[in-house]
Amino acid sequence: MLTRRHTLLGLSALAAAAPLGLPSLALASANTDKRLVFVVLRGGLDGLAAVPPYAESEYRSLRGALALPEPGQENGMIGLDGRFGLHPALAPLERFWQARQFAVLHAVATPYRQRSHFDGQDLLENGTDDPRAKPEGWLNRAIGLLGSRKQRLGLALGHAVPLVLRGSAPVASWAPAQLPDASPDFLAKVAALYRRDALLGPALEEGLGAHAMSAELIGDSREMGGNMRGPQAFRIAATAGAKLLAAAEGPRIAVLEITGWDTHAQQNGRLMQPLTALAEGLAALADGLGPVWSETIVVAASEFGRTVAANGTGGTDHGTAGVAFILGGKVAGGRILGRWPGLAENALYEARDLMPTTDLRSLLKGILGAHLGLPDDALDRVVFPGSSQARALPEILDA
Repeated sequence: MLTRRHTLLGLSALAAAAPLGLPSLALASANTDKRLVFVVLRGGLDGLAAVPPYAESEYRSLRGALALPEPGQENGMIGLDGRFGLHPALAPLERFWQARQFAVLHAVATPYRQRSHFDGQDLLENGTDDPRAKPEGWLNRAIGLLGSRKQRLGLALGHAVPLVLRGSAPVASWAPAQLPDASPDFLAKVAALYRRDALLGPALEEGLGAHAMSAELIGDSREMGGNMRGPQAFRIAATAGAKLLAAAEGPRIAVLEITGWDTHAQQNGRLMQPLTALAEGLAALADGLGPVWSETIVVAASEFGRTVAANGTGGTDHGTAGVAFILGGKVAGGRILGRWPGLAENALYEARDLMPTTDLRSLLKGILGAHLGLPDDALDRVVFPGSSQARALPEILDA
């Protein structure tokens, strides 16, 4: 549930409400010099399209027209390890693979086994095995364990504060202004009016601080927001996030959101734009971070994967296992992580989906432990309560 405090922070930092569909930026405190960016791929990304297992004997027969040409062929996928390829629209990420700063976890899923986007996203963000188990997110609980410093705001990018960042740790938000900014005099009068209010006063003060910081670091948000609809929006949001994350006293935690993955029809054409936007945005984020890239981990995941076989309209339907992307300066990359279950009929989940072999929480625990130093018992009990069976993945980062 979005709290009154979070709403106020978001409104004050935004200075103007962003229409639905535009990226925004939320801020939270994090007592660390490491950076962590979580990218929510809303809509159920088809992992078999993003990272096709082209060496599998069943790949072409099951995928039909969705199967991509092999590496080296015209419009073919990018070869990774001789078994898997990368969708050509993700070409901007190839340099990170070559630099061993990009890894893929295949056949990964949350504990969710139904097919509702809403419940799947809630579970992805609340970090439990029940969509309604927690009203706050696993990343907010992790920030709470790290402690808080107001001068080191974390950040999240999304239309509003996403569930994964909601909770008791302070969170604010930012988005490119679509309306004229409120004047400093007006904001000062509002702050003075509520200064004696125990709840509204501190919330407004924090929000105005976040607004001032974003204005100083990012500049004129209306200029950046000149093309905030369509695939350019994610790249612009990622560029803004990089500026804030790279600042010495800036944020440490970020959440980006990108939609467009619900491809029930004409999937080959519809995936080009979101995949291109994702890859270009992540590349812009890495470039914008500069030296801080070496202290950054980016992980991108979706609420579920999609069916293995194509449907009758050239698309795929809601499935189970998919892929997660892990990037960063110290990622032990250039690898496909996880246990690949294969595409044989008896290896599929319910004879239709890629079988999940890794709990996504194992990946997140591995990152939060190795990168942010959170202990295993706190990850099992607090960040992902009731998840002790999902052990942290080892060796995600270079030693």
